[in-house]
Order: sequence, then C-alpha cells, then structure tokens
Amino acid sequence: MAEITPRVLVVDDERFFREAIQEALAEAGIECEALESGEAALAAARDPQVGVVVLDVTLPDMSGIDVLRRLHSERPTQRVIVLSSHTDQELVLEALRLDASDYLAKPLHDEELVLAVRRALAGFEVESSWQRLRERLRRLERQMMALAGRLEEAEEQPSQADLEAFAALSAEAMADVLGAGKTSLMLFDEESNELRVVAATGASLEVSQMDPVALGQGVAGVALSLGEAVIVDDVYTDDRFAGRTVRERYQSASIAVAPLHNGQRPLGVLCATDRSGAEPFGADELALLKILAIPTARFLAAVARAAERPPEAPAEPPPASAEAAPGPEQTARLADAESAVALEDDAELAREICEVLIQEIEPERVLAGVLRPVARRLPEAVVSLYLIDNATGELVLAGQVDDEGPGDRERLPRDQGLTATVLQTGGLVATDYPERDPRFDPQVDTPADGVARPLLCVPLRLRGKVLGLFRGFPSQGVGACARTGEILSATLSAAVRNVLLYRSLLESIDEVADARRAAANEFGP
Repeated sequence: MAEITPRVLVVDDERFFREAIQEALAEAGIECEALESGEAALAAARDPQVGVVVLDVTLPDMSGIDVLRRLHSERPTQRVIVLSSHTDQELVLEALRLDASDYLAKPLHDEELVLAVRRALAGFEVESSWQRLRERLRRLERQMMALAGRLEEAEEQPSQADLEAFAALSAEAMADVLGAGKTSLMLFDEESNELRVVAATGASLEVSQMDPVALGQGVAGVALSLGEAVIVDDVYTDDRFAGRTVRERYQSASIAVAPLHNGQRPLGVLCATDRSGAEPFGADELALLKILAIPTARFLAAVARAAERPPEAPAEPPPASAEAAPGPEQTARLADAESAVALEDDAELAREICEVLIQEIEPERVLAGVLRPVARRLPEAVVSLYLIDNATGELVLAGQVDDEGPGDRERLPRDQGLTATVLQTGGLVATDYPERDPRFDPQVDTPADGVARPLLCVPLRLRGKVLGLFRGFPSQGVGACARTGEILSATLSAAVRNVLLYRSLLESIDEVADARRAAANEFGP
C-alpha cells in the first residue's frame, strides 16, 4: 500500500471561522477543505487522504458529537480536533470521552491552531504507519510460510513441475508483499549467459514469449552481475542503466531487483515494477524483496544440486549392526528441512516485533519490546539498538536486552571498525569471527567487556537514510543471523520510525502548551 499525504477537513457552519481556519492553515502550508454541514463532512471524510478533521461541536443539521462518533466508527485512525465556545463545555467533555484528539476554544489563536493540527497530522501518520506495517508483515509472514512449506515439500529430485510451482509462488509473493503490479522470477542460463523469465504476474505476454536479458544488460542483468539488490527510481534517467534499457520493456520507471546466488554462483533475479499508487520503491520494499529472495535462492540451489547429482548404482545394504552415515542426498534433505524451519522462525520473529509496535507507544517500551524477541532468537546474546546523536555524531545506546551478560557500550564512534562499515555502506555484517576482519576494532566491535564474539550488525533506515543500527553478540555463532538480518533491518527500522514520530508528537504537544500559555498571558484568562 502506497503512503499518502494527509490533508485536513474543516467543518464549521460559521463562514468567518471556516475562512479564518483555511487562511491560517494555508499560510502554514497545510492543505485543507472547508465544509459547513455534518452530512457533507461524513461523506468527504471517507477519502483516505483526509487525516485530520477540525470539527465544530455545534452544527445546523446534526450534532457534532454524532459526527465524531461516526467518524471514529468508519475510520478509527483519523484524528478529530473539536472546536467550541465557552458555553459548549459539556459537549467538549463528551467529545474527549469519544477520543477526540484535541479541542480548541473560540476565538482561535492562529499559532495554537497550526500546532494542534500539525500534532494531529503527526498522530495520524504514526497510527497509519502502524497499520501499514502490521498489514505488510502479515502478508510477509503468510508468504514466507508458504515458501518455506514448499521448500520443505521439495523432493530429493525436484521436477520441472516443482520448479514452475515454486517460481509462480515467488512471483505472487512479491506482488502481494510489495504491492507491485508486475513481478517476475528470472533464471540464469550459464550456457547462453542470459536471464530467462520462468514466472511472472501482471504481464501481457506469456512467459514463453518474453525476451531473455543478457548478463550485464537491463536492470536485471546489471543487478545480477553486480551481485547486489538494486532500487531504481527512474530507470530511463539512472546513469547505471543509460543505454541498456529498452523503453518499451518497462511500463513503470521505478524498479526493484534482488539477485539470487548460491555462494558465488548466480542463479537468477527477482524483479518488481508498477508499485500501486505509482509510488517509487524505497528502502522498505528493497528489504522485503531481499527477505523473499532467501527461500527462493535456497530452492533454486536445491534444484541445481539435484540436477548435478550423478545417478547412483544400487548400493548393497549395510550390515544390520552397522550405523549408516548420512549420504549427500540425506544431508541435502536435512539442510533443506532446517532451512524451512528457520524461515518459519524468521516469519514468527517479524510477527512478534509487529505485535509490539501495535501494542506499545512509549519509546522506551517500544525499543525494549522489539529487542526481547530478538534476544530469544539469539540465545545468550547481548542485543542492542543505537541511534545517531545529531549533536555529536556518535551512536548512542537507545535500548538493549542483556539479562546476565556484560552489556553493550553506551556510545560508539561512527567512523571506526565494522560498525562504521554498516553505517557507511548501509549493508549488514554477520560473522562468527569478526576479529579476523581487517576492519575489526576491539574498542568498537565488542560489547562492554571487550571480548570478541560473533557479530551481527544491521543498519536502521528512515527514508533511505541510516539513522542508527542494531547489533547482537550471540555466544553460540550466527549461522541463521545473516538471513535474519534483513528482517531485522526492515522491522526494527519501522520501530525507530515510530519512536521518532512519537517523540516529534510530544515536542508538538509542548509547543501547543507554550502557545496556550503565551496566548493566556497576552489576552488574559
């Protein structure tokens, strides 16, 4: 679901106040529409772009209280600011009982009005982002479970039908989770050095009629040759793809592509275009796409393994007393089964973090709550979350879970060690032996006791900018952490976004209180 720019609806039967409010909000750069009746307001408020309603409690055609009650019934995330005169205090109290976000007394003070509306808009954006996050994580969980189940069901010798079914499932999962009108899974043919479409959604052509893409050509070919996921805002003006993209190939200028690899061996790419609402793909969509690429790459690796396995002659059964060691096929099956279980665990982790974001609002409780399920996933680990201090440029510890261990450092420099690599590149670090990396700094890349441990370090982003990082020091290795890191990047970034929006909301409340005190001092009680 694409994000919307919220606007304001003003409902007052007095023309003087309608025009005065419109003028004050317009000067502050806030888009609004003015109406004079309750029925007109109820009809207009159904527009999803209306985030805030400034509502007079007394209207000619119906009670403002009834309007408020119906607004909350139809769109609970919408914020309503009630207007009243000094004689309407009983109505104001009833409106506040019905969860009106604020009230303003007439005559209105322009600065107080603007601050109250901005605070309500910020609250609407917080609530809307929670709802969008919850829905996307539900979709991600559902699709990850489906992909993991298909991976687990794969036979020792996957058939072409198995491959086609899984490819179709991957394309549908992308369309569902990313809100993309067109998606495709392309496999790499080593003999021709080309990518060929094996499954697609939203296309006007049959898969068999789609042209292949040479390695290094087009967005898909470039992404696979680079070995990294790519987000393109405008494929026709991006310098990386100038002269490589046929204009008729893409209906949308924004494209998201994630390569699929088995170690260093290229397997294919996942592609998504035509995001709903004509919005460009962003960092959140890229993180979700990289998560979906994990089970797809594992399935394709299993297919490649099966294709390369030579036929075996019938073997003599071992003596009854001997214990048969697992052969390559059994080992591969066990690995695939373990991968499927791990993917289900990843989906469950995303769901648990999402539930915290729905249930908690106070920043400290949010950060502590989202770190707790991560700590359970990484047993005996120090897990912590840092945010950049704009004043000093350092990373400041914002939350951690460490019941019995040494704890993490209170502050970190942003230009030293593997930690700096995460901040500078926006990529994650997952390693069992960080001390073997030449970029390792023992004063930065260890917890408070200075002992080197396995390290998982993940960037936290807001609108494409890295604002902080998560890091964990599991004592028993990070075998599943690299896969989990992409999920943590998306879900913990959402948690940080909500925390920052809430803090901004509190600052607006303080500004409103200051404005009211100033108005009282200027005009008297």
